[in-house]
Amino acid sequence: MSHRPRKRFGQHFLHDQQVISRIIESIAPQPFEPLVEIGPGLGALTGGLLEHVRRLEVIELDRDVIPELVARVGNRGELIVHDADALNVDFGALAAGRRLRVCGNLPYNISTPLLFHLLESAAHIADMHFMLQKEVVDRMAAGANDPAYGRLSVMLALATEVEPLFDVGPGSFRPPPRVQSAVVRLRPRTHAPFPLPDRPRFQRIVAQAFNQRRKTLRNSLRGLVDEAGFAAAGIDPIRRAETLSPAEFGLLATTTAPLT
Repeated sequence: MSHRPRKRFGQHFLHDQQVISRIIESIAPQPFEPLVEIGPGLGALTGGLLEHVRRLEVIELDRDVIPELVARVGNRGELIVHDADALNVDFGALAAGRRLRVCGNLPYNISTPLLFHLLESAAHIADMHFMLQKEVVDRMAAGANDPAYGRLSVMLALATEVEPLFDVGPGSFRPPPRVQSAVVRLRPRTHAPFPLPDRPRFQRIVAQAFNQRRKTLRNSLRGLVDEAGFAAAGIDPIRRAETLSPAEFGLLATTTAPLT
């Protein structure tokens, strides 16, 4: 392998063929589906995907890795390389009226902001399959009262169905990361699981509650929800953020009005 992984890009190149095959089996790509891979690196997953689809678009930030990627797998099918930062890609525009299938071994250092960025285009995405740090996958799938439960858990529960698939050990990568990894499937919801007429207010309440998660809701949501608001929602203000279900956050956003 001539390309040396770069720490600033969070590069850990997958090489375990059993894991690669299992990921592709989980995605089950079909020939004419619009498939996008984020962070293809040296093409370990890309090559296998090209054996199943007629056309594959990939998004790669590291310009130095692109020539080697194309040399390794470019002859296996139609490979469209976007030299770009996935955090800046407009996935709605990339979809061009289609519903994308998105996958990739995500750089661990940007995985959470990238997930929030993808949520902005959820209406244009059919599903997502990602390799992530296992700790992040645990947070994604966590429910109320779980130690891993937080803002990411709530926002994903609103927009997607989260399904952890399997764990992957450090030895499956070069260089091995210091953490366990996991593969997860996300399916964007076509309808919110609870009434939510004011999504921006919901997002603000969730963010503020978890920014001060050790405080009671009465204190963490001061300026957003008053005593009458908690009463209208039927939520005890001495509770803390990690005890509320996504639907209860929805109640706070729906049954209480912004304070002036």
